Amino acid sequence: MTLEFPRYRTALAGCLLAASPFLAQSAAAHQAGDWLLKFGVTQVKPDSDNGSVLGGTVDLDASDNVEPSISLTWMATRHVGIELLGALPFEHDIRSHALGGKIATTKQLPPTLSLQWHFLPTATVQPYVGVGVNYTRFFDTDTKGALSGSRLVLEDSFGLAGQVGVHVPFNEGWFINADVRYADIDTEVNLNSTRIGTANIDPWVTTVGFGLAF
Repeated sequence: MTLEFPRYRTALAGCLLAASPFLAQSAAAHQAGDWLLKFGVTQVKPDSDNGSVLGGTVDLDASDNVEPSISLTWMATRHVGIELLGALPFEHDIRSHALGGKIATTKQLPPTLSLQWHFLPTATVQPYVGVGVNYTRFFDTDTKGALSGSRLVLEDSFGLAGQVGVHVPFNEGWFINADVRYADIDTEVNLNSTRIGTANIDPWVTTVGFGLAF
């Protein structure tokens, strides 16, 4: 897994620009023992090519989805945080050019636990990076089109996840948050109880929102 964080510098810069009217002249520092509760909107954008099944004869492509999200971070020190990310279920269309379009829909929950390093906890703009583990549970998978009437199951996935983000304080205890993650999500695909291959979801996960330190 390669984490290509430079691809998303432009997206993070745009988030900071949007938040610029709220920037504080003096930033409140995160302290050891603080909790950071963050609310936001999260987009899950799977890789443009999600692999193939049935010996490479059937291509797969999963759609993007946006849902509200929440995360909680405990600051073990001023620089080290432990964060758990959660969200409402994401729903994706699964398409295959070889099978004429949409072949299924599925829902997934991707809780992610990350260990973070906060570089500048007293700065006006507070960047951080994180690395951790993602668990993705797939459920409510329904077949469509060419697979209608078949039973399609996507197995749960464990994988590494990387993160880069920023906090921008704008009031006592409050801050704007923007972050981008990459999650290694590979799921085994079963059709009518027969394993037919692996789907490589591997999404970029972008969140913009606000938070409260307490």
